[in-house]
Amino acid sequence: MAVSQVTDVVVQLDKPRRFVFDLNAFIELEDVYGSKDEAVKALKTGKLKHVRAWFWAGLVHEDRSLTVEDVGRLFSNTDPDTIVQMADEILKAATSE
Repeated sequence: MAVSQVTDVVVQLDKPRRFVFDLNAFIELEDVYGSKDEAVKALKTGKLKHVRAWFWAGLVHEDRSLTVEDVGRLFSNTDPDTIVQMADEILKAATSE
């Protein structure tokens, strides 16, 4: 039986933040999208609302009161192209693609 690896990516925002894509993060994404496959499809569209949802799912482990809008504010001074690039990197790391 293969053991999946937890993805852990550190990004400097208001402070160093750890994106963690573990079972809990994927359950959060399933709650939003219905399935992991739909969450991956949504992120691949590059739409910022899906990127924000993934970022939230990866950061909520730090603070359970963190909202999707809070995460959007953390990235408010970040260039949208940089955000999409970060999302691509996180998708690759989180799904081993």
